[in-house]
Amino acid sequence: FASKSLPLTAQISTFAGLNLRRRTFTTITAAMGDDSGMDAVQRRLMFDDECILVDENDNVLGHDTKYNCHLMEKIEKDNLLHRAFSVFLFNSKYELLLQQRSETKVTFPLVWTNTCCSHPLYRESELIPENALGVRNAAQRKLLDELGIPAEDVPVDEFTTLGRMLYKAPSDGKWGEHEVDYLLFLVRDVAVNPNPDEVADIRYVNQEELKELLRKADAGEEGLKLSPWFRLVVDNFLFKWWDHVQKGTLNEAIDMKTIHKLI
Repeated sequence: FASKSLPLTAQISTFAGLNLRRRTFTTITAAMGDDSGMDAVQRRLMFDDECILVDENDNVLGHDTKYNCHLMEKIEKDNLLHRAFSVFLFNSKYELLLQQRSETKVTFPLVWTNTCCSHPLYRESELIPENALGVRNAAQRKLLDELGIPAEDVPVDEFTTLGRMLYKAPSDGKWGEHEVDYLLFLVRDVAVNPNPDEVADIRYVNQEELKELLRKADAGEEGLKLSPWFRLVVDNFLFKWWDHVQKGTLNEAIDMKTIHKLI
């Protein structure tokens, strides 16, 4: 309400300012659609993080918000494709660490997936192309963010970058993924302290235990769901690469020349 003690011109100015703020708020709300229920942490990440836009040959084209990069409307209309990574961390018993994504995640909440999945950001340290150092820097950052694993426990030089795949996957009617995904392997015994904003649960599995999880997911048992990118890696690469991990011959599996198109 305008104050009666203010001159008329000041009252008009006050109303104008209030109306401008209302219009601005309305415009922002409309642009965000039905995102009012988005978790505050996820909202910050969606609007603050700038993903790296690439073409199908993984050449950098520019950048856009994580929000825009995951809108299926933008993916389909503008063919937005961004760079991503998937970390597969094994302990000294060659068991793979899996995580269940948090319930508050915007895309694919509560699905089970590999150790850590995220995006290098459009910043100098994560754009370094030599030996995918920028991607490995991003992976180290997110292992701390998501799982509480300090950088010194996962040195970037210890990551093996095995290959890249290009895929597209809808999450629901609004959100989805369209990524050139770098596949990173690491064998380390680490202490894990999951961030509940990112991770609902974790577990280590051997090959037979993972096959049982796949069976349950395929049968729809226990409401178990796997992320589409994890399933693509499992179906196309994981078990043969896992054998290389156990034999100590992982370098024989590296192929960074090919981008496997799994759409």
